[in-house]
Amino acid sequence: MTELKKIPIVECGEPMVKFLEVSPELLFDRPRFKYRRELYARESLALKLGVAARALPDGYRLSVLECWRAPLIQMRMYKAVWNRFQERNPEWSESRLRRVVNQFTAPLDSKVPPPHTTGGAVDLALVGPDGERCDMHSPFESHDPRGFFTDAPGLGEVARTNRELMAEALLSAELTNYPSEYWHWSFGDQGWAYRGGHAHAVYGGVSPEGWNPDPDDDNTNPLELISYQD
Repeated sequence: MTELKKIPIVECGEPMVKFLEVSPELLFDRPRFKYRRELYARESLALKLGVAARALPDGYRLSVLECWRAPLIQMRMYKAVWNRFQERNPEWSESRLRRVVNQFTAPLDSKVPPPHTTGGAVDLALVGPDGERCDMHSPFESHDPRGFFTDAPGLGEVARTNRELMAEALLSAELTNYPSEYWHWSFGDQGWAYRGGHAHAVYGGVSPEGWNPDPDDDNTNPLELISYQD
């Protein structure tokens, strides 16, 4: 997430809302990691997701994996991704491991808050008229990092078409995509500011008023993986 570091934050103070209440066109996708996911997002993001959903062809819907993520969960997710890459690549140096892990998940940093902790980032899937998730990754397996990049070389025609369909709707609603993860989009955070040429971000780190973590989540262990993106 090194792209974020040159962008200042001028926090606008926009409230957090529950995105399914603001934009009921959205679906809530199944979890990938074991923890209590929250339904919060910044208000503008929630509204823009509704705009994007309505821009899709008839029968297609946006399915949200997650918007706001608590810093505690972000830290535990970072550990889980670190461990997964380390187990697969025991020969990597720590600096190389950190460089790769940071490409796919953000470490905690008060000056560069991870996108999801701002309430301005969202992970998405596309659901087709048959009610099933559209193919977004073939011929790669869903957990193969080679297929994570939005413009991944070798991506199949159907997967590329579905990514473009989702992207067209989201771009029309002024969201921007993190190019290392086809499913990650944002509005108002540092990544959005960097990719869109804005002088500053409008969302910094935030927590919903009165929010408390699930007691089962309140620890520092790596998150347990349930399934991969598919």
